[in-house]
Amino acid sequence: MEQKLKYQLKKSRRVRRMRLAVYCDGSVVATAPQHLADSFIENWIQQKADWILNKLRNFERKGFRAIPKYSRKEYLQYKKQALLLAKSRLDYFSGIYNLQYQRISIRNQKTRWGSCSRHGNLSFNYKIATLEPHLADYIVVHELCHLREFNHSKNFWSLVAETIPDYKDIRRQIRNL
Repeated sequence: MEQKLKYQLKKSRRVRRMRLAVYCDGSVVATAPQHLADSFIENWIQQKADWILNKLRNFERKGFRAIPKYSRKEYLQYKKQALLLAKSRLDYFSGIYNLQYQRISIRNQKTRWGSCSRHGNLSFNYKIATLEPHLADYIVVHELCHLREFNHSKNFWSLVAETIPDYKDIRRQIRNL
């Protein structure tokens, strides 16, 4: 018997092909071109059911959870604090590592604490402003170190360990938030 999957459907004029995203909070989002029939989309999603269920099981098994959500008002409040925090800590740690970044942005992300682009732009989740200082420092250092090592190799973790020697414990703490 075929299991009916719950998903959110987003149709867009700008999308050229169908996409499917499975998030660690258990939500499934299908994005499709506006002209496609709902029945076609439903069949496509049912064909992907095993893949979707496998992703959801992986999230459960690894204990991934979405970062807690705040209101728009709280987002705007914490965004300013997060930018000040990120700038301050980046100024401090970039001096130690002798690394230069381009831009800093603060975003409202569901599952990421930070990211680093190949152009040297650093992005942080506004919720870093709600973290204990040692956790926020780890996130800042993690993204900063990607400017030198754009991967999670042994060299990358050695670089992180230069200023955050207990990074493994901190990573565990962040995952359990």
